[in-house]
Amino acid sequence: MSELFQTSLTNLFSPMVLFFVLGLMAGRLHSDLEVPEAIGKGLSLYLMLAIGFKGGVGLAQNAHGELVAVAMLAAFALSFLLPVLSYSLLRLTTRLDIPNAASIAAHYGSTSVVTFVTATAFLSQQKVAFDGYLVAMMAVMETPAILSGLLLARRDQAMAKTRGNGGMLSEGVLREVLLSGSVFLLVGSLVIGWATGEKGMAAIAPFVEAPFNGILCLFLLDMGLLAARRLSDFRAVGPALVAFGFYMPLVGASLGILTARILGMPVGDATLLAVLAASASYIVVPAAMRLALPQANPSISVTLSLGVTFSFNVIVGIPLYYAVARFVIP
Repeated sequence: MSELFQTSLTNLFSPMVLFFVLGLMAGRLHSDLEVPEAIGKGLSLYLMLAIGFKGGVGLAQNAHGELVAVAMLAAFALSFLLPVLSYSLLRLTTRLDIPNAASIAAHYGSTSVVTFVTATAFLSQQKVAFDGYLVAMMAVMETPAILSGLLLARRDQAMAKTRGNGGMLSEGVLREVLLSGSVFLLVGSLVIGWATGEKGMAAIAPFVEAPFNGILCLFLLDMGLLAARRLSDFRAVGPALVAFGFYMPLVGASLGILTARILGMPVGDATLLAVLAASASYIVVPAAMRLALPQANPSISVTLSLGVTFSFNVIVGIPLYYAVARFVIP
C-alpha cells in the first residue's frame, strides 16, 4: 500500500499531471487563461504523429510476430465487448434511454489517445519498458466499440429507422469513423514508423522525442481547462452516472490486466493495455455518434468521459493500474 501511495504521489507531482491540475484550477476559478483552438489542434496533431511514429518503429523492432497478431485480436474483442458490459451497467443503474446508453457505452469501449500518451510518459519516468505494438492495439480499439454501440442501439426497433443520415451503419458513418483525422494520422504515422524503422527514427528523433513531454504539458493544460468547463454539467448527468464514470474505468482496467496476463505480456505492456481498456473516447466516438445517433445527447457522454473518467485516469488511475500490474503479472 505504501508503494502504491508513493507511486501515486510521483505521478501526481509530475509536470504533466500538475499542468492538467493547473488547467482545472484555472477553469474552475474562471481565469481568462486559454489555449487558442488552432494551437490546441496543433498540439493534438503533434502528439498523435509522435506516438504513432514511435509505436511503428517499436513494432518494426518487435520480433514476437505471433504475440502481436494475438494481441490485435484481443484488442478487437475487448473493444467490442466493453460497450456491451457498459451498456448493461448503464441500463441497470441509471434511467438513461437506449440511444444515450448505447452512445456512452461506445465511448467506454473506445480509447483516449491522450490518456495513453500520459501513461507512456509515466512509464518512462518509472523506467519501465513497453512495446510499440501497444499503439497498434490502441488504433484497433477505435472502430469495434463504435460498431458495438450502434448494434446495441438497434435493440430498439424505432432506432433502426433511417433519419436522414442513411442509417446507423451508413457509408457516412463508416467514413466518419475510418477517416477521422485522429485515427487516420495515428494509423498513418504508425505505418510510416514501421516502414522506416530505426533509420526513420534517427532522421526525426529531435522532433518526436525531445519536445514530447513539454508539448504534452501544454496539451494537458488545455485538457484541464476543457474538463473544468465540463464539470459544470454534472448536475445534468446525475450521481448514478457520475459513479459509472469512476467505477467503469476500474472494471475496464481489470479486464485489460487479465487479458495481458493471459497473453503473457510484461508489466509495462499490461499497464498500457489496462489504460486502453479503462479510458473513454472524447474525440472520435462523439463525431461518429453525432452522425449515427442524433437522438443521443453529446454533452452527457463528453462530460462523463472527459470531466470524470479522463480526470480520474490521469490523476489516480494510471499509477493504480501500474501497481496492480506489478502485483498480478509474473
